[in-house]
Amino acid sequence: MMRMEKPAWRLRASRYVIDSPYMKLRMDEVELPNGTVIPNYYVRESRGYAVVLALTPDDEVVLVRQYRYGSDAIHLELPAGLLDEGEDPQACALRELAEETGYTLDRCEYVGAFFHEPVRSNARAHVYAGTGARRTGEPKLDLTEHLEAELVPLPEFRRMLAGGTIDAGGSIAAGYLALDRLARL
Repeated sequence: MMRMEKPAWRLRASRYVIDSPYMKLRMDEVELPNGTVIPNYYVRESRGYAVVLALTPDDEVVLVRQYRYGSDAIHLELPAGLLDEGEDPQACALRELAEETGYTLDRCEYVGAFFHEPVRSNARAHVYAGTGARRTGEPKLDLTEHLEAELVPLPEFRRMLAGGTIDAGGSIAAGYLALDRLARL
């Protein structure tokens, strides 16, 4: 198999057009190897996020049904959240699971990572799978979170991924990665 060489895009100028706690958007001017100049190439910077497939002792997956302002719709997703400055991804996954659902895990394993939208962002999703999920507390939602925890039997979760009931890309990719790992445990 031939390896592709990384093309030499040259950064000519860069500035932040949005720099807030919720979004950091950079506008670059880049020159392609053939000399073409792209004056407004936007890149969303992010520390990334962690997502977890939490499985109860009864083989139910802990999900969150939540409103998302960007799509103006309610989505069924795996618990997930943005990494805080310097935060370990596994600690983030466990924190978000507890904050969003009140559940904790007996065991949590790293599954893998993927770039959520590499054409326009450096955000990396860190995926975890956990077993022994039990409700040990009350959810502690952020101001912008409007969600409800929901348990779904594992076979139904598989059907939801395949059938489009779960339609958020990060949850789909993380769900399949985590299912693959759980099948090997």
